[in-house]
Amino acid sequence: MAAGINYTLRTDTNGASVLSQSNEIKAAVPKVIEAAETAGYHIDKMTMAGGSAGHALAMICAYRDGKDAPVPVVFTYGAVGPSSFVAEDWGIFGLGLDTDESRKAGAGLFSVMSGKEIAPEEIRDGSYREKIHEIAAAEWVENNPIPTVVAYGAHDRVQQFLASKRLEAALKENGVDYKYFVLEHSGHGLQNDSAVSMLWMEAVEEYLDKYMPVR
Repeated sequence: MAAGINYTLRTDTNGASVLSQSNEIKAAVPKVIEAAETAGYHIDKMTMAGGSAGHALAMICAYRDGKDAPVPVVFTYGAVGPSSFVAEDWGIFGLGLDTDESRKAGAGLFSVMSGKEIAPEEIRDGSYREKIHEIAAAEWVENNPIPTVVAYGAHDRVQQFLASKRLEAALKENGVDYKYFVLEHSGHGLQNDSAVSMLWMEAVEEYLDKYMPVR
């Protein structure tokens, strides 16, 4: 059984953030389990997956919330989802340059992402990391170190590739059964490495067979 979960997209007026979106996903999971039971499908474990922003939310749900969900999240996969928010990794948006302008830019971007007010001074002294922690999936891997398959484009101009290396490090450090695919010629759309894309999807199928077998 598969189910899609919608979440509130940010507009100029609603103030939605990665944090509020992740909490919507967390609140929706029990409803999915309940609806499945009503339809005659008993669920005793889950996989969370997504792409881009949806991948970021899937990872947060898996690592941060998956262990305490109504049924455990035992596998997660996806592509090009931001897993960490460290200013030095986001130079593509002018962050991490240790200038007043870059600190202001970092405070603005990460305030939107976290749903919490972050000041340029907090970028300077590093204290912003505490406010971004709830949505930094890589920092939650140790909480629920489940099997993971991910893919990232080395030339991504939306999700800074350097940020994905922190996820890879966390997976390795926590002894996770994982596969991390780099599409060396691709950007956010993973458009230029069809052979690697095929390997990635084959790995997803392999892990689904292993951790979510059809009974």
